[in-house]
Amino acid sequence: MKTRILSSIAFVFIIAIGFILKFYVSNYFFDVLILFIGIIASYEASKIFNKLGRYNDKYMATIFPCVLMLSLIPCIINDNKLGVEYTITIAIAVIIVFALITFLLQLINSKKISIEIKARKIENTTKVKFSFNKALNTLITFIYPAFLISFLTLINHFEDLSSTFNGLADKGGYISIFVLLFAFLVPIFTDTFALLMGGLFGGKKLAPSISPKKTISGAIGGFLWCVLLSVTVFYLFNAVPSIAELFSATGIKVWKIAIISAIGSVLGQLGDIFESYIKRQAGVKDSGNIMPGHGGMLDRFDSHAFVAPFIFVAFSIIFALI
Repeated sequence: MKTRILSSIAFVFIIAIGFILKFYVSNYFFDVLILFIGIIASYEASKIFNKLGRYNDKYMATIFPCVLMLSLIPCIINDNKLGVEYTITIAIAVIIVFALITFLLQLINSKKISIEIKARKIENTTKVKFSFNKALNTLITFIYPAFLISFLTLINHFEDLSSTFNGLADKGGYISIFVLLFAFLVPIFTDTFALLMGGLFGGKKLAPSISPKKTISGAIGGFLWCVLLSVTVFYLFNAVPSIAELFSATGIKVWKIAIISAIGSVLGQLGDIFESYIKRQAGVKDSGNIMPGHGGMLDRFDSHAFVAPFIFVAFSIIFALI
C-alpha cells in the first residue's frame, strides 16, 4: 500500500508539473508527456497482444505514437487551418499507411518471418498471410491505445483549433487547461472511489470472470462520486470571475459537466474492464511495472483511452455551438 501511495504521489506530481509548464511556458511540454504515455502504453499493449497470440511488430507499435504526434502537431499549428475533421482524417490515414508499411517490412524480411513462423509453431499459413495478419494486429495497437490516447493532445490544443472553434480564440489557455484537467480527473475520480466504495460496501461482483475485485457497489459509488466531484471542480473554477466569464462565453455550464462526467465515468469503467479482459486472456496480472503498486502505464491509462476521445467530441460539440 505504501508503494502504491508513493507512486500515486509521484504520478500526480508529474502531471502537475506538466500543467504548470503548459500554462507558463508552452502547450508542447504537455504533448511530450502525452507522447511518453503513448509510447510506453503502446509497447505494453503490444506485449499483451503477442501473449494473446495476436502477433504484432512491437517496434512499429512503439514507434507509432511518435509518428502520430508528428502528423498531428503540424496540423494543429498555424491556427489549425485544415480544421479538426481533416486533422483526424489525416491521423486515420497515417494509421492505415503505417500499417501498410509494417506489412511491406514483414515481406521484405521474409527470412525472419520464416524463422518466426517456425519458432511460434504456426501451421497452415504462408509468409504473406502471416505478414498480413501481423500487420493487422499491429494496426490494432496503433488504435488501442495510441490513437485513443492522442485525443489528449487535441484537448491540449483546443484554443489552437481556432479555425474550427473560432469562439476559443484569445481565451488565455484556460479553456484547454480546464478540459484537459477534466479529462484526467474523470477516470481518476471514478477509479479511486470505485475502489473505496467497493471496499467499504462490498457486495455482488461486477464482472467476476474478468476482474474479481470490482463490485457493483464500487461501480455505482465511483460513478456518483465522479459526477459530484466533477461538478465541484466546475464550481471551483467558476468561482474565479474571469473564468466564469469564459465559461459563459464558451457554453460550459454545470449541467453539461454533470452529463459529460456521468458518461465519461461509465466509459472509463468500460475501458478498465476491457484492459482487464485482455490481460486475463493473455494470462498477465499487470501490463508492466513502470509504476510500482499500480503496474504498467496501460494499467494507469486504460480508462483515459476510452474517456479522452469522448471528452474531446463532447466539448467540440459545445464549442461548435458558440
